[in-house]
Amino acid sequence: MAASRVYVYGIVHAGRALPPDARGVGRPPAPVRLLPVGALAAVVSDVPDDLRARRRDLMAHQDLLMRLGTDAPVLPMRFGMVAEDARTVEEAVAAATAGHLAVLERLCGRTELNLKATPAQSEIEALVRADAGVRRLMTQVRRTPSYEGNVRLGQAVAEGLARRAAEAVEEVLPALTALADDFVRGPDVPGCVLNGSFLVPKAVSERFRAEVERFAAAHAERVELRLTGPLPCYSFVPQDGAEPAPPGRPSAQYAVTGS
Repeated sequence: MAASRVYVYGIVHAGRALPPDARGVGRPPAPVRLLPVGALAAVVSDVPDDLRARRRDLMAHQDLLMRLGTDAPVLPMRFGMVAEDARTVEEAVAAATAGHLAVLERLCGRTELNLKATPAQSEIEALVRADAGVRRLMTQVRRTPSYEGNVRLGQAVAEGLARRAAEAVEEVLPALTALADDFVRGPDVPGCVLNGSFLVPKAVSERFRAEVERFAAAHAERVELRLTGPLPCYSFVPQDGAEPAPPGRPSAQYAVTGS
């Protein structure tokens, strides 16, 4: 009989207890178990037959990681990490034990907070007051209306709003990075001038949040800030083959579908 494939949620220290009634992906939600590997344990479940990146499964994956990380660190795996069998997981975790332990130590007592910044779209008047170039274009368009003129004006406004928002972000970053243990810029997000994640000690997370709120209120005419978290510390775990390596390779790529 072929060995059963294993879905991997994350890696924790050995001896951890799972949250009561821990469940994972699938419908019905799959029971979650620990797979001990020396000083570590992998958090795993069976793989549902219809595994896809449905919202319910994405949320189940993240919610489990958040519960695991409440009291102790967890090295999170991205959604869809599937190994061919338990032995594959055990061998991969064992081979990278030192690296995994180092990451868990780094994540202990910390959480990830993600900050996205977008231009303040409702503050065009403030841009016009501050930007002589935009004022000139607006005057020209009013005097001699044309399609090309409107396009140039629209581009200038969009670029001006983005520039003001980016300048505001650069002003607040030093204060935020001073409260964090690490900061990384994430992938570009359409409409955002910043998509960044901070590794923040849990003891100062509310202070961090208050600093974001204070700056957002003081600079509302330039930038809108959206803080998300706490989150599993995905951004501060080596990815793409860097050490420590994840346990096994995904057996398939899953597309996002409706739930």
